[in-house]
Amino acid sequence: MRPKSVSLIILACALAGQANAKPQGLEASITRTTYGIPHITAKTWKGIGYGVGYAYAQDNLCMLAEDFATVAGERSLHFGAKEKTTLGFDPLDNLASDTFFRSNLDLAKLRREGLKTSKIARDLSEGYVAGYNRLLRDLGPERVPEACRGKAWVRPITNDDMLRLTEKNALRSGALVLAQAIAYAAPPQEVKAEKVAFIALPDTEAAGLGSNGWAFGAETTANGRGLIVGNPHFPWAGPSRFYQLHITIPGIVDVMGATLAGSPLPTIGFNKDIAWTHTVSAAKHATVFELTLDPSDPTRYLVDGKSEAMQVRTIQVPTAEGPVQRTVYVSRFGPLMIMPAAGLTWTKERAFAIRDANAGNNRLIDAWVGINLAKNVGDIRDSAAKTLGIPWVNTIAADRYGNALLADVTAVPNVSAQKIKDCATPRSAPLAQRLIVLDGSKSACDWDQASGTPAPGLMPASDQAIVERRDYVANSNDSYWLTNPKSPYRVLSPILGTAEVARSLRTRSGLIEIDRRLTGTDGFSSTKVDHETARAMQFANKTLAAELTLDAVLGLCADQADLAAACQALKGWDRLYNHESKGAYLFWAFWELADRLPGKWATPFDLKDPVNTPRDLVTTGPVAEQLRGALRAAAERLTKEGYALDVAWGSVQFVTRNGENIPIHGAHGNLGVLNVQVSEKVGQTLVPRHGTSYVQIVGFDDKGPVADAILSYAQSTDPASPYYSDQTKAYAEKRWNRLPFTPAQIEAAKVGETLKLKE
Repeated sequence: MRPKSVSLIILACALAGQANAKPQGLEASITRTTYGIPHITAKTWKGIGYGVGYAYAQDNLCMLAEDFATVAGERSLHFGAKEKTTLGFDPLDNLASDTFFRSNLDLAKLRREGLKTSKIARDLSEGYVAGYNRLLRDLGPERVPEACRGKAWVRPITNDDMLRLTEKNALRSGALVLAQAIAYAAPPQEVKAEKVAFIALPDTEAAGLGSNGWAFGAETTANGRGLIVGNPHFPWAGPSRFYQLHITIPGIVDVMGATLAGSPLPTIGFNKDIAWTHTVSAAKHATVFELTLDPSDPTRYLVDGKSEAMQVRTIQVPTAEGPVQRTVYVSRFGPLMIMPAAGLTWTKERAFAIRDANAGNNRLIDAWVGINLAKNVGDIRDSAAKTLGIPWVNTIAADRYGNALLADVTAVPNVSAQKIKDCATPRSAPLAQRLIVLDGSKSACDWDQASGTPAPGLMPASDQAIVERRDYVANSNDSYWLTNPKSPYRVLSPILGTAEVARSLRTRSGLIEIDRRLTGTDGFSSTKVDHETARAMQFANKTLAAELTLDAVLGLCADQADLAAACQALKGWDRLYNHESKGAYLFWAFWELADRLPGKWATPFDLKDPVNTPRDLVTTGPVAEQLRGALRAAAERLTKEGYALDVAWGSVQFVTRNGENIPIHGAHGNLGVLNVQVSEKVGQTLVPRHGTSYVQIVGFDDKGPVADAILSYAQSTDPASPYYSDQTKAYAEKRWNRLPFTPAQIEAAKVGETLKLKE
């Protein structure tokens, strides 16, 4: 019998067993509108979860099934122990991934803690499980999408799978990023140097993790109501893709927006009164503890002079060749980690452990339930503050009453600036920008306990940043400090991000464009923000890097014979990153080198003018020669790749969907481009892997929300789906979709027949 046939039989038997135990009393209806957006209506929260799980699996079954296999620690079994996956930013082998999930996700504890969540949260998850399993039954083995048809990892799920997936999502910006470092940690006599030497701190800046979020209040909008502009920059592939949806329980909840794989309700979106988005917070949600080891045993460590034994967890990882035994070590501060390239090694004298504030954070669904039910920005603030369940993102919101909010309130360690100073070790300063390293030999260096927090060691919301205004708030992943340049926020603990230092070009670009809009210097007749101007701002594809430097660069190359062609190409460039922008790729290649040059700015950062400094490119001396060298190298690169120096940007950066090349506008945020696209080199082309995803502009009129949106990579990951590339083409053409929200609007945009589910 062929392996595929065996897999089909296994799946069929599993589905049959699941059918015998299927839940009763579940009901939901799914109406699809333009671009396949599902509008899910039910009478109960469990029914909502049921409809969301079903609809999501219709569009992304293979991707979601693989994610359930990942969190179950079964990648080595199904995909090969030596094959690679990506959990955080960098690839790691499947054996390391499985080791991380099998050793760090305590299922018994997750079950116990899950019982402490609200009934609404539990009902949503249980309904999601039922909806996913119902879709599998409805498809049957032979109609599973081709990419995963006949695969044993496509199986019915249980609530345990949802618990694991929720935990993974909570850990996404902390321990998950360091999964490889945790999986390979071992005492010095056991570790193989060649297997761990490559492990380094992930380059989050290069990865492009980020977002832009702006909330405008009554003082700055055309109609005196709130308006939200949200553009999270998330992966184009994998389970971190956004998915559009609309949920309704008549008289209880009516919310539209987007969510991630495994989430049973919108995590970005709007209802009739409020709209919100998220940006990745600059806060650090985990800390590293440097352990002083017991001289007699490298698996024991000293705290206040007393020796403690590490917990030794031995696990079995199933593989196609049989189980593999792995051992993970855990201290009172969390699992041990090893990162030689960053100087974090396990020697006979010291070792390092990581503690993540989001470990066991099952409050996140309740946090978003509170936001879904909010009637004003105060309700959103209160949900974030009460639950401390928002894991690693800022919350930016506006309401119909003209209030704007930024709440950088997350599950973050309660570590003050003084504690960071008092508990520093020799490794703290070199890693301060990326990690907080504390002295684990002193119990006083553990996180502080504050009364009233839902979990011990969390920083209360009162010590985090909350900004409410009637003009605007903005964030592009720098810290809370410059939320509004008119009123910089007071300096908080460094664990919440840096303050009173230079902001990124993308942050500065956003604040500059907002100021130009509100002062009427951007070419529009009004000085207020509305849907039209917000749409134009989002996809203008301006580059602040070029605005600040290109004239000087043209001066540097004007009299250089070997740079004449490059100079001419840049001179003819429109200084944008649109499809037709000729010369954009040359500047992209130049800035990739020039951005790294120290001492390139003649005017340094000025605390009195943080939006407009640093600036003014140095055009003399060694820096000038380095800049010419960067331009020379960029031109040589394009020539070597077979491109004309004035090649159009859309001929370089595109995605291929079912054999069709779709040009993608936008560029990396380090260029000061708001419409971010972080691309990887595939052959001689740039293919977006991270960046603009679910973009929404939401305001309010007398009747309710008015929303324009686009999902850059479309709803479905299945090439056979009609919703695989339709929105990608719309995004490429800068075509927005006015989202249908009311029953009449939904009926007018309806695609196909409403699907009614019941069991």
